[in-house]
Formats: sequence, structure tokens, C-alpha cells
Amino acid sequence: MENVHKTLPRDVFLYLLSIVTLAASAISAGVLLFQYINIYIPDILQSEYQPPAFYYKDIVRNTLAVLIVVFPVYALILRFLSKDIAKNPEKRELRIRKWLLYLTLFVAALVIIGDLVAVLRGFLQGELTSRFILKSGSILLIAAFVFFYYFKQLKDTEISPALMKIFSRMMIAVVGAIVVFGFYTAGLPQSQRLVRLDEQKISALQTIQNQVIEFWRAKNRLPLNLEELKSATLGITIPVDTQTDLPYQYLVLGNLKFKLCADFETSFNVETKDRAISVSAYPDPYYSGYQYWQHEIGDTCFERTIDSQRLNPPVPKR
Repeated sequence: MENVHKTLPRDVFLYLLSIVTLAASAISAGVLLFQYINIYIPDILQSEYQPPAFYYKDIVRNTLAVLIVVFPVYALILRFLSKDIAKNPEKRELRIRKWLLYLTLFVAALVIIGDLVAVLRGFLQGELTSRFILKSGSILLIAAFVFFYYFKQLKDTEISPALMKIFSRMMIAVVGAIVVFGFYTAGLPQSQRLVRLDEQKISALQTIQNQVIEFWRAKNRLPLNLEELKSATLGITIPVDTQTDLPYQYLVLGNLKFKLCADFETSFNVETKDRAISVSAYPDPYYSGYQYWQHEIGDTCFERTIDSQRLNPPVPKR
């Protein structure tokens, strides 16, 4: 018993850390499952101008980072505590251990109840029934794993090592499947780098486009080239392609028409809806119709026509 008391502070620390990592793992797993449902069962109530897939995939990437770090810590703590209990069976009856196990169940119950309330609130606000059922099932799956393990720890005087090994492997397999599906959904880091480079190019083209408009408003004509645009903007830097360090292509097609071109690494079309740049932007008062930024791999050009009837340039002072 003396040895038990010597290791008690360490045990308290590990149990408290297991509570934190369990809560973080359960929340992360739940968030990921929710986002998978949101992505693969889209709701028409989502805003047209904020592509839902992009928003949800960004959440997936952030949550994956949490789960990949936190869950292995939680699993290692459980493994250490299980071995310690097997080596020192008298620790199973320690009152502080049971208090900490009940505290763990209390925290887990709060997380699960909060998730169920959020899911039910969404359903009452008109969310699709299929999404409600799947999200509820996801919460119940997480709850089943948590409560099975901790009730076993509290109620059984001896737990079959074979049973706990099966349970541990099932839990790791489920979390592993969630993580792998997360990479499948959100993309691998290498592909995401290419996507972000292309988003950077679109942002640069939008900047050049706006500067062309300002030039037209001031001069009542389009700039002949980007160098003229650069000199006319009083020191404003014209973006260049960060991959090649070369300027973007700009060509004048008419008095009110021009095009901008760039070389893209990935494909972005109406069906993907997974980028920060909306494929159907708000109507721009300077241009005829809508702006589209969808593109394929390789050189892509975007033609723009200024709508002079919507916005006439200021009349020069005499």
C-alpha cells in the first residue's frame, strides 16, 4: 500500500490529463463526422455566395490537426493506466480513482448532451432529416465507446484483458478510419499547397482587375499593359506569379474589354465548390454579368467587359 501512495500524485495527473484528452478527442471526432455529413449530404439552405464545401473542409483540416495529436496521447495514457492497474490491483479500489472516473463520465456526458442539443436544434430549424439521423447516430457511437469503457472500469472488479484489447483495437480502428476519411475529404497537404497557390493567383488577378477599373475610371480608357497600370497607380505594386516570379498576362481586347491569364496547378469548376473564391460572385457594377473564376489545369484566361452604362467615368474638368 505504501507503493500505491507514492504513485498517487502521478496517477491523479494522468487521470486528469485523460479527462482533457478524452473530451478533446470526442469533440474532434464528433466535429469531423458532422462535417463529413455536411459535405456529402449538402443542404440547399446553404448560402450560394459562401461555398459550403470550402467552409466545411477548412474545419476538417483544423480538427484533424487536433485529433491526430490528442488521441494518441489519450490512448497512451489509457494503456499506461491499464498496465499499472494490472500490476497493482489494489489501486482499483482507491476512492480518488473512482472519483476521477466519475468526473470523466461527467465531462463526457456534458459533451455528448451538448452535441445532441445542437443537433436537435438544427433539426428543429429545418435541417434535412437524413443529416439529423446521421449526426445523432455519430453522437451515439461516440457515447457508446466512452460509457462502455468507463462503466466497465467502475463496475467490474476484474476486466478481461482480451476484451479490453478488442475494445482498444476497435476504438483505434474507428478513429483511424475517421482520420483517413478526413484526408480523403480535405485533401493531402501536397495537394492543398497547390490549391492555396491557385487561390493566391486568383486573388492577384482580382487585385489587377480592380486596378484596371480604377485606371479606366480615371482615364476613360483601358491601360495598354501592366507597366502602364503600374506607373498610373502611384507606387502600388502589381502582383506577380509567386511560383515563377513573372507578371500575369494582360491583354486589351477592345475599348471596354480585356482579359487576364494565369497558369494554374489544379482544376476549379462549378461542381467542386471547395475554394475560398466563389465561382459565382456578386454582380460587379463595373462589368457585364457575373464574374467567374473557374479554371482547369494550365493556362486559363478570364475575359472581362466593363459595363459603362452602370458606371460612367467622371467627366474631366476643363
